[in-house]
Amino acid sequence: MYLNEEFDSIAAPILEAGEYQSLRIYKAHGQVSVYDHSLFVAERAYLYAKKRSLELDYRSLIRGALLHDYYLYDWHKKHKGHRLHGFRHPAWALHNALLAYDLNRKERDIIRSHMFPLTFLHWPHSKEAWIVSKMDHKEAWAEMCEQRTPSLQKLVFQEQ
Repeated sequence: MYLNEEFDSIAAPILEAGEYQSLRIYKAHGQVSVYDHSLFVAERAYLYAKKRSLELDYRSLIRGALLHDYYLYDWHKKHKGHRLHGFRHPAWALHNALLAYDLNRKERDIIRSHMFPLTFLHWPHSKEAWIVSKMDHKEAWAEMCEQRTPSLQKLVFQEQ
């Protein structure tokens, strides 16, 4: 079990897929794998919305969050196709996700816009996309700060 029955029933088909398992070998931030980072973002987004009793499309929220970094390469290794990773990886993640999953419009928007405002031409069009973007940024900071100063992480993330 990952979180609860609702979350698990939506997340499990993606998390247990063979291709998705390959995200365990790629690092996101610090020592955290892309698999774990994506799961943490999905959990954080889900709990944030549930805590506030928001009326959302939770299926799209969870699936979009899980697939937001589905770019399938190691961005730490030099390769001319990986330049400007922060700007380009949402498009790669969306491309790969569309090859593997049937995505609705909201899920596509979540994946494509999660790096807003860095990808300023692709801004979030739904509450679900805004929440995933916010939780992705918070989780990335937490993972990076954990490597450096745990006390700074506590100051930055007191809200949760």
